[in-house]
Amino acid sequence: MFHFYHVSKTGSERVNDADICFIQCSVHFITLKKLNRLAHMRLKKGRDQTHEAKQRVDVLHLQLQNLLYEVMHLQKEISKCLEFKSQHEEIELVSEEEFFQEAPAEISRPHVTRDDNHQLTLARLDWELEQRKRLAEQYKMSLARKEKIQKAIEQKREYLSSLQPGLQNIMQASLPVQEYLSMPFEQMQKQAEVARHLPPPLYVLLVQAAAYGQACDKTLSVNISGDVDEAKALSRRPEDSQEDESDSDAEEEQQNTKRRRATVGVQLEDKRKAMLRRHPLSLCVDLKCKDGSVLHLFFYYLMNLNILTVKTKVSTATDLSGAVSAGELLNSESLLNCLYASDHGKETPNPANRYQFDKVGITTFADYVSDLGHPYVWVQKLGGLQFSSDGAQVCLRGSALSASHMEKTMKLLRGRLQARLALHKQFSSLEHSIIPVSSECQHLFPAKVVSGLTRWTMMSYQEFTHVLKAGLVCETDLFFMAVVERGTARLLAAVVLNPRYPEVMPLFSLSLHWKGERSGRTEDNLRAMESEVNVFRAELQGPRPGLQLLTNQIQRLCVCLDVYLETESQVCDGSEGPREFPREKMCLRTARGPSRLKPFKYNHPQGFFSHR
Repeated sequence: MFHFYHVSKTGSERVNDADICFIQCSVHFITLKKLNRLAHMRLKKGRDQTHEAKQRVDVLHLQLQNLLYEVMHLQKEISKCLEFKSQHEEIELVSEEEFFQEAPAEISRPHVTRDDNHQLTLARLDWELEQRKRLAEQYKMSLARKEKIQKAIEQKREYLSSLQPGLQNIMQASLPVQEYLSMPFEQMQKQAEVARHLPPPLYVLLVQAAAYGQACDKTLSVNISGDVDEAKALSRRPEDSQEDESDSDAEEEQQNTKRRRATVGVQLEDKRKAMLRRHPLSLCVDLKCKDGSVLHLFFYYLMNLNILTVKTKVSTATDLSGAVSAGELLNSESLLNCLYASDHGKETPNPANRYQFDKVGITTFADYVSDLGHPYVWVQKLGGLQFSSDGAQVCLRGSALSASHMEKTMKLLRGRLQARLALHKQFSSLEHSIIPVSSECQHLFPAKVVSGLTRWTMMSYQEFTHVLKAGLVCETDLFFMAVVERGTARLLAAVVLNPRYPEVMPLFSLSLHWKGERSGRTEDNLRAMESEVNVFRAELQGPRPGLQLLTNQIQRLCVCLDVYLETESQVCDGSEGPREFPREKMCLRTARGPSRLKPFKYNHPQGFFSHR
């Protein structure tokens, strides 16, 4: 800093001082400019140094990025190498033990491969290649041999085709011989061709029934009937699946007009017909008896329900239209009822059908039995169908199940036909008040029987329930009324005939009209008479299979009525004279016990009656 002092000077001195100040200011200005330039130079130098440092840092950073990228690239390559899967890993090579045993030494090289897994793998691949080359050669040789065999087969096939016209001519010429010798080869061949189009259950039934006929029953015959062309067309196209109806469709149906509802009803009826449709082919099994009668069994298969049904028809050598009460015996709707216990054949045995019926509005299958046939359980088993889960037969299916039931069922069918035919003949005699007792059963009764049958009629289930309300009967049973009379005494017997007769014994319910009305509920002796005819089966059965059981029961009833009337005390009305029913039966005791029971047991050959 410059300090100026005010000094009074002269003019020249003042001029010198001004120059000096100017000079000093110039010097200071130059110094200031120098310092400014130095500052700028230093700033530029600092910037240059900073820029150079940044460049060095950028170069180092770029080198670092390059190194990191190279590291990442190397890591990826390492991962690829580690994750690499060679195609030889997909090849199933032989085990190492088998390799060292079978491979030659020049391939296996045990001294090298046992310690080096890589060399072991290469050696195993070489051995696999050698084996495949050998197998390829064998394959080519097999193909050549196959072509040679095919050519030989074609030549033989052409030869056999040329033989067919000649064989057909021979078969046509041998038809009279086949008929004469009862050897229908051509018919069997045609039936075998048609059998290919049968559904599995009917085919199983055909095979098993034919086998049983050949082995055990020469009179049994099996035939196929129906439309073969329709069956062929049916086997080509897939089965139509039924569509489920949703809840919204049901609501729309309720809101539709009457005309629309009628259309829906027609569609529902069409669905029912489609569900209950039978297969075009069916089987006819004929069971022949010694008397010339034939039981025709027609088996049908319902495709959508997967069940078998059966219809029956009976052909007899003689006319059986005489007996009125025997009208239901050979009725096709009830002939096979309860062939096995509790098998009524009214409802389908397949549980799945219940859900199918709900979709189309079918309440019960019994409404369609008359048209479609009865779906008995034994029919399903003959066709190899099993729906129940009880018993030891659950594990059996198809042919095994059919074979296990075939013999017993055929015997039951033949026995049912014989029993119904025997009952038909007996009913014809009973309607004429004649009790047919065979010579083998004469010893069961005394020589003279005064009481006799005066009426034999059939009853309905509703009429029978008014007579007997014991709850021992069902609608499938047959009901009859027998009237036995002697003098003024009239005995009414309500008879229940089970479909399984004579295996199941007929039941009698008695009511006596003599000096009032009495029944087995109020009278001990009538109850004892019911016991005589209902309980002692062994005495009344006669020769097996017991086809005389019913007539023997009625004859025993007449004998018991004689004993009851003859052993009653003298008429206590004050009148004198002979008894209405003179005693003709020899009895050891006329009554016994507080209930005064009569001696109803007949003792042969002594010929007297005693108490049991």
